[in-house]
Amino acid sequence: MKRKYFILLLLLLSTSMLFAADIHFTASASKTEVGTTEQFEVTFMVNNNGDRFTPPSFTGFLVVSGPNVSTSMEVINGNSSSSMAISYVLIGVKEGTYTIGPATIFSGGKQLSTKPLKIKVVKGSSSQQNNNAAAAAAQSQSAPDSRVTMKRPGTDIAKSLFIRAEVDKSNVYLGEQITLTYKLYTRVAIVGSEPDKLPDLNGFFSQEIKNPSQNPNWHVETYKGVKFNVAEMKKNILFPEHTGNINIDPISMLFVIREAAKASDDDMFGQMFGAYNDVKYKIKSEPTVIHVKPLPPGKPDGFAGAVGKFSISTSLDKKELKANDPLNYSIKISGTGNLKLLKPLSPVFPADFEKYDPKTEDTIAEKESGETGTRIYNYLLIPRHEGNFSIDPVKFAYFNPATGKYVSLPTQGFKIKVNKGTLENNVTAFSGSDKQDVKLLNKDIRYIKTSGDITKNGEGFYDSDLYYSLLAFGPLLFVGALIYGKWYERHNSDVVEVKKRKAGRIAAKHLASAQAQLTAKNSKAFYESVFRGLYGYLSDKLNIAAADLNREKIASELKARSLDEGLINELLDTLDLCDMARYAPVSSVSEQQVFDKAKSMINDIEDKL
Repeated sequence: MKRKYFILLLLLLSTSMLFAADIHFTASASKTEVGTTEQFEVTFMVNNNGDRFTPPSFTGFLVVSGPNVSTSMEVINGNSSSSMAISYVLIGVKEGTYTIGPATIFSGGKQLSTKPLKIKVVKGSSSQQNNNAAAAAAQSQSAPDSRVTMKRPGTDIAKSLFIRAEVDKSNVYLGEQITLTYKLYTRVAIVGSEPDKLPDLNGFFSQEIKNPSQNPNWHVETYKGVKFNVAEMKKNILFPEHTGNINIDPISMLFVIREAAKASDDDMFGQMFGAYNDVKYKIKSEPTVIHVKPLPPGKPDGFAGAVGKFSISTSLDKKELKANDPLNYSIKISGTGNLKLLKPLSPVFPADFEKYDPKTEDTIAEKESGETGTRIYNYLLIPRHEGNFSIDPVKFAYFNPATGKYVSLPTQGFKIKVNKGTLENNVTAFSGSDKQDVKLLNKDIRYIKTSGDITKNGEGFYDSDLYYSLLAFGPLLFVGALIYGKWYERHNSDVVEVKKRKAGRIAAKHLASAQAQLTAKNSKAFYESVFRGLYGYLSDKLNIAAADLNREKIASELKARSLDEGLINELLDTLDLCDMARYAPVSSVSEQQVFDKAKSMINDIEDKL
C-alpha cells in the first residue's frame, strides 16, 4: 500500500515540476464592499498541488466557515493539470476598511504568497444575504477528511468559546422588569451548533424579545482584556413572581468546531491538503442569581401590583343619551413595566347602569428597554332609567422602582344626563358586579294574586310519566359514570403509554403552528415549530427525556424498533436542516417541502410503531 502511495506521490511531484514555472497563487473575494451583518467568501486558489497552507489573520472579520478545501485534476491529451482552492466565509463586524493580509502555501518546491485584499465594511446589510456559510458548512460535514469526535471542553477551548448570561440588574423589587441576555463569545470557527437544554426560567414571568433579523448580529467586544466575536443568542424580559433569591438556570448548547490535526504518515492527501478534526463541545453558561426584595409598606388605594412607570386616562363616548342606549367608557394605561400582569381595575358605576365585562386591548412591545405600550379597558354600559348620574374618578397607583416610591395618579370623573327612553317602563337594572340587588325603576309592579289555581288539572309535571322516567334515569347515569371512571383510571394509569398515545396529537399542534408561520412567511419561527414538533414527538414516542435526545439516540432507538433505514436517515436530515435554518437561511429545499416531509414522517412512524 505504501509503495502505491509513493508511486502516486512521485508522479504528482514530477508533473508539478514540469509546470512549476506557471504556478500562480491568487486571492479573491466575492465582494469588496459588504454590510456589517453580510456574509461574503474569500478564496485562495493555486493552479497546482500545495501543502503547508497558512491563512491570514482576518482581523476585523468573523470566520463563519472554513477552511473549505476543494481540488480538481484534468488530463488532456496525456497532459495532466491540477488546482486547489481554499475558501472562507466571513462576516464584517465593524465599519471601516480592512486589509486581509497575504496567505502562503508551498507548491512546486517553493513558498508562494497572495496579494493583500482590501474589504470595505459599511453600516447595515444588503437585502439578500449570502448563503455560502450554510453551503460551506454542509460541504465540510460531508468531506472525506473530516472526523467528528466527542471531547470535554479543555482549558484552551473554554477560554475561546463560552456563553454568558447577562442581566441589566440583579437586585430588584417584586414585579420589576429585568432584561436577560445570553451572549456567545468565540475566537474559533464554528462549523455547526444545536441546542442542548434551554432554561426553564422558573419563578419569572418571561417575554422573549424577538430578533427581526434572521441572522445573529455579530460584533466585537473586549472581555477581560481579550477581544471576542460576540452574538446575542437569546434575549428575554423577566418579571420576578416572588421575593427571595431566584436562580436563572444556565443555557446549554452543542457546538462543532474545526481544529487542525496532524496527518498520519500514510495519509498522503492529509499531508498535502491539511488534515483537521471536527470536534463537538458542550458549552453551558454559568447560573445567575436574582435578589428580589418585597415592595415597601404603605401601599396607597388603587395599587394592584403595577410596577414601572405609567400614565392613565379615562374617556366617555357621550355624556347625554336616552335610557337603554349603549355607552362606552374606556380606561387607558400607558407606560413601561409589567403591563401584561396588571389586574383589572374596578371602576364604580351608578346602580341604574347595567355593566358588562370589559374588553381588553393590548398594544405592547418587548424591546431592549423593557415591556412598553398601552392597555385599554373598554366597558359597555346601558343606563336603564332617566336622570342625572356621575361616574367617579378611578383610583390607580403604581410603584416606581427608580425612585422607590408609590405614585397615585388622578383620573377624570364624568357627569351623564340620561333622557327618557321608549322602552323604559317595567325595566329592572342590576347594581354591582354580582347583579343580586334589584332596583324598581318605575315603581309600577302589580301586586301578586293570592287566590286561584295557577295550573290546569292534568298539566302538572309532578306525578307524570316524564317525572318517573327522569327519576329512574338518575341511578342509571350514576352507574354509567362509575364504570366510565374506572375505565378511564385504568386506561391512563401508565404515564409512559399515555405520552406515547398522545405524541401524535401534540406533534400535530406544533405542525399546525408551523403551518401558520408558513402562511405568514415567518421562516425562522416556521423551522423552530417543525424542529420542536419532531423533537417533542420523538421524546414522547420513544420515552426519552428531551435533554437526553440526540441524533445517535434517535437512530439507535428507531433501529431497535425495526424502522426503515431510509426513513431514519430522512428524519435525521430534516432535523439537521431545521436546526441549521434557525440560525442561517437555507435554500436547498422549500419550506413547504420540509413541512410535508415532517408530516409524512410522523404518519409513517405512527403506522409502523
